[in-house]
Order: sequence, then C-alpha cells, then structure tokens
Amino acid sequence: MANRHLTADIIAKAAVAILDNELVMGKKVFRGYEDEFNKNINGYTVGDTITIERPTDFTVRDGATASAQDVSEGKTSLTIDKQKGVDFAFTSKQLTLDIKELSRRVIKPAMIQLANQIDVDLHALYKDVPNWVGTPGQTINSFADYSLAAQRMDEYAVPQDMRCGVLSPADHWGLAGGAQTLYNDTLNKPAYREGEIGKIATFDTYMTQNTATHTVGAHAGTPLTNGAAQGTTWDASRDTNTQTLITDGWTSGAVTLNAGDVFTIADVYAVNPVTKETLDFLKEFTVVNTISDTAGAITLTMSPAAIPSGAQQTVSADIGDNKAIVVKGTASTAYRQNMVFHKNAFTLATVPMVAPPGAVEVGRQSYKGMNVRVIPGYNVTTDVSTYRLDVLYGVKTIDPRLAMRVSGTA
Repeated sequence: MANRHLTADIIAKAAVAILDNELVMGKKVFRGYEDEFNKNINGYTVGDTITIERPTDFTVRDGATASAQDVSEGKTSLTIDKQKGVDFAFTSKQLTLDIKELSRRVIKPAMIQLANQIDVDLHALYKDVPNWVGTPGQTINSFADYSLAAQRMDEYAVPQDMRCGVLSPADHWGLAGGAQTLYNDTLNKPAYREGEIGKIATFDTYMTQNTATHTVGAHAGTPLTNGAAQGTTWDASRDTNTQTLITDGWTSGAVTLNAGDVFTIADVYAVNPVTKETLDFLKEFTVVNTISDTAGAITLTMSPAAIPSGAQQTVSADIGDNKAIVVKGTASTAYRQNMVFHKNAFTLATVPMVAPPGAVEVGRQSYKGMNVRVIPGYNVTTDVSTYRLDVLYGVKTIDPRLAMRVSGTA
C-alpha cells in the first residue's frame, strides 16, 4: 500500500480506530443513547437533544393490603453540543505514504489530543457529583484510602459491577506504591514493575492526566441556614434534582461559592436509597451555579434536592433554621478531582456528521460507537491538501448518586 493515494475515507478509518483506543473515561461510561439520535420518526430526525427518564424509587408495603404507588419518573436531557476537531495539511508527496507511517507520525498524535479533549469534557462532570470521601489535598496512597470510596458506594447501594476509578498521576502512583505492601503476588508484581494496579476495591482503576482540578470558592464566616423547613419534595425537584437554599452568616464582602463546591448541613444525614435507613454521615450537596455576594447572605442552588420523606427520600430530616454549613476543603484552594463511578453515572454520545452539500470525497467512519468525519480541500498553487477532521458529541451526568469524588486521608 506504499504508493496508494490516501483518501478521506482511509484517513477517517485510521483516525476513528486510534481515537477509540486513546479514550480512557470515554470507554467506561454509558454509550447506549447514541442510537436514539439516529432514529427517524415519521420522516424526521430527533434533533440535537433527547429526553432521558430519571430513575424513580418505591416504598415497600407492610401486610396484605395493596397500596398502589404512582410511577413518577423525573426527566433530564442529553444534548449533542460539542464539535471538536483537528485539521491536517499534507503535500501530495505525503499523501503517497503508507497509512501506517502517516498514522504513526501525524494521525495518532492528533487523535491523542482529541481523545484527551473528550475525556476532559467527561471529567468536568465532577461538578455534578456531591459525594466526596477523604481529605481534600491528600494523596491516595493506600488500599485503606481507596476503599473508603468503595465503602461509601456500598452504603449508597451502588451496584458493585461496572465500577471504574480514574485517578490523577500522583494518586495513581501513590496507590500503586501502596499496593506493594499487600500480600498479593498477582497485584503487587505489576504494581511494582509497571505501575499497573488493575481492579482494586471493586474498581477497574486507570490513570489519566485529564483529572479535573476544582478550586473552592473564596468564602469565609460562619455560614448558617436561614429559615426552617427548607427541604423539598420529589414532585418539585424530579426533573432538575436541585433546590434553592437560603443562607446567611457569610463574612460581609466579596464571598463566592463556585459551581462544584461540596458542603454539608448540620443534622441533615444521608439515607440508604433502598431501605431509607439513616446513615452515620452527613449528606453532601454540591453548589450548582457559581454565586457571589457582598452582604453575608446567599441564596444558592444545590443538588441533590433534600427530600425528607417518601419513596424518593434523600435526607434523614428536613433542613432546620440556623444549621451550620461546612464547605469541604479550604477556601480558594485547588484540588484534583479523582472519581470513581458506576458505568451508568455518566454518558457520552457521538453521532455521525452530515456530508455537507458541495463537499467532495467526504470520509465518514464509525467504530465502536465513535464517529469521525473527514473533509479534504486542495490548494492547486501550493499542491497542499487540507483535511478537516470533526467529531460531534455530548456528555451528561445521568445519575450522580452512582459516582464519588475521592481523596486520600491525612
């Protein structure tokens, strides 16, 4: 194939396979919604957004008397709104190269960058995840550190199959070093020689440089809830999984809470989502939108919604007045956001892009759910062909209960 002219289809076929291979988190999240975008209903496509049903819960009847419960599902949406690409310029001489040589020198480095961008967009979904175990700023360097996440997920009744962990290089190598102390020859040989730690504490564990960094908002004071009975109901929050919370006691002046900040409220404990039993740790919430204030009072939007009773109960008790609020981490400090998650916590969907009218020799290839489009253009003066490569996709948090941020312990 050394002197075969490389077409857009050949380049797209090589690119999409490399792209899939270079993904980390992108290969571990749910991909089942992609087919929904390809449906044709009465001659019409579904457009760029689909609606997804949020899971509901039920209570168990005691005794023989039936008591029918309404099936009240919430809804969320997945939008295909990210178009990312890499563009190449080849001379005619270069286009006579063997595709293997071109893949090694040009296509693979470009696809690594594109795969990293997709993974970065997935890692950015950490802001939707309120649960965070460990001490912010501490490196994961032992099985005991990492297993805290597995324990917390078990307490939240997260299924043990299809669990995955994505760690920063520092935490990955810290855990790999800690694995050497385990009396498990199968585990600590690869951990010692190659830094491979595989499946540990129920998680298939991977290292990635794309782990997000979160900076805690610049806040101070002694924040408190301002008003009693601030909880909500499933009917009021089922589509957003959010609610507002009225607070005061922040230091007057420039106070900011950043989207993704995690906090607890005194006397508001977590509950097991199946049994509704009160657990022995406070419920964690995340700030949905960045908000600033100068008067010491903030009305923020938080997730999940605090539902104190019923089949969809999320907290042990309603939110009371003057309850202390504690933000996790130190104000204005940045922390790496390692995550563990069940496959169904997040989703990635890529869709085939249209071949534009007037474009010649458009290459479109699909591989394991990934879709790549390549369009060439030629400059007769310079004898250079420019190829634009595009990927169209969307990412979404489907069920944040199935994910966990994790840090080490002091």
